[in-house]
Amino acid sequence: MTSPNGTTPERRPVVLVVGSGFAGFHCMRRLEKHLPPAAAELLLASSADYLLYSPLLPNVASGVVEPRHIAVGLHASLRRAKVLLGHVVAVDLEGRTATLRRANGSSQEVAWDRLVLAPGGVTRTFDIPGVAEHALGLKTLAEAAFLRDHVLRELENADAADDPGRRRACCTFVVVGAGYSGTETAAQMQLLTTRAAADYPRLRAGDLRWVLVDLAPRVLPELGRRLGDDAMEVLRGRGVEVRLGTTVEEATAEAVRLSDGETIPSHTLVWCTGVTPSPLIETLGLPTERGRLKVGADLRVPGVEGVFAFGDAAAVPDLTQPGKLTGQTAQHAQRQGKVAARNVAASLGFGKAVDYRHKDLGFVVDLGGFDAVASPLGVALGGLPGLVVTRGYHLLALPSTGNRVRVSLDWLLDWVMRPQLAQLGFLGEEQATVAAAEHTGIYAGPPEDEWEAASRDVPTSRAVVTDQGLPRPRARQPG
Repeated sequence: MTSPNGTTPERRPVVLVVGSGFAGFHCMRRLEKHLPPAAAELLLASSADYLLYSPLLPNVASGVVEPRHIAVGLHASLRRAKVLLGHVVAVDLEGRTATLRRANGSSQEVAWDRLVLAPGGVTRTFDIPGVAEHALGLKTLAEAAFLRDHVLRELENADAADDPGRRRACCTFVVVGAGYSGTETAAQMQLLTTRAAADYPRLRAGDLRWVLVDLAPRVLPELGRRLGDDAMEVLRGRGVEVRLGTTVEEATAEAVRLSDGETIPSHTLVWCTGVTPSPLIETLGLPTERGRLKVGADLRVPGVEGVFAFGDAAAVPDLTQPGKLTGQTAQHAQRQGKVAARNVAASLGFGKAVDYRHKDLGFVVDLGGFDAVASPLGVALGGLPGLVVTRGYHLLALPSTGNRVRVSLDWLLDWVMRPQLAQLGFLGEEQATVAAAEHTGIYAGPPEDEWEAASRDVPTSRAVVTDQGLPRPRARQPG
């Protein structure tokens, strides 16, 4: 296109941000502030049209918070960025293009001048027999809604069962992972089932069995012994069996076999063992550390011009603890996104680049009801004070006033009203495996000469898919 004076206007550089999680969302928000409209074209590639506030997924699974209330709409939050819905499944670093796969199966090549990789992570799985087929994850809204439906369906089955063995299996729920997500899930879901049991004429709260399993020596090891012990006391007070120093050796549709030799009859295995980087990282053929893409403290990818990475998918050096990497937490992802935006802008001539350096603000764990544990700025809090800090932190961290109001009302209604027990039916059984729900099978493998090195980086944490890259269907439960 030629201007009236006969000159051709210079093309604006394209900044492509991959991922709309905490890292990508806050990076794009800050890019809109750092870069004038004429400085760059801003593109955000996202599999959904919202930022998912994932720390509240256990609240969704337990029915305390409505699913849409933790989804922050991208179009309402971003002023200039163009949202491209789909998964970025491949990147051509030399050609400076990315392949976007849409939900309908079509693909689009997107050219970029600056590439910002913030694809986040997927549920970390291991090569344990039966886990890929039978475990349920908790990384997406669909998984959280399905978990709630599944648990309510098991209570229905238990109420209708005449066989005592089947009844026990329907009433038994196993959660793997005693970190933040697993501990919150076990605690909050136990409350849901206890409250729900009152609505089933043939069920009693004593029929329910919740088991929390972890290889670690204590619950919530990141929070220290005191708060871990406080959380353990809450769990055991509610009747949750905590099995530490233990792992899963096999899972079937009917039972879970543990490393201590016990086989637990159960149709429910919830997998909350942390995250591993998005499978996109493996396809790049770039150096990794513990499966995460190596970057400098300025969040640039060494040796590749114009590429930045951070969040769960990147090995960001922790300048406060030399030799270590920053944790895969929402707190880090959000703050790294803001630093990355500043450095991307600096690479285009606006401002000055800086290194990522953080100060730990502490952690919060919502155990449901009136219980929580928190460590704001290193101060250990439990019970009601911990709950006030925990939920106050979540409200401050939610980047939308409308979402804050809705979540606050959900919490209030949960305290004063009985839970609604209707199943939503958003996801079918065959779509509920970790690989299917999180779309881990849509990415191409790494270049052939890089495959062996990439495999060495993550020997046990790659999402489990079949040889064709398609998730294996989950075996349907009897009844």
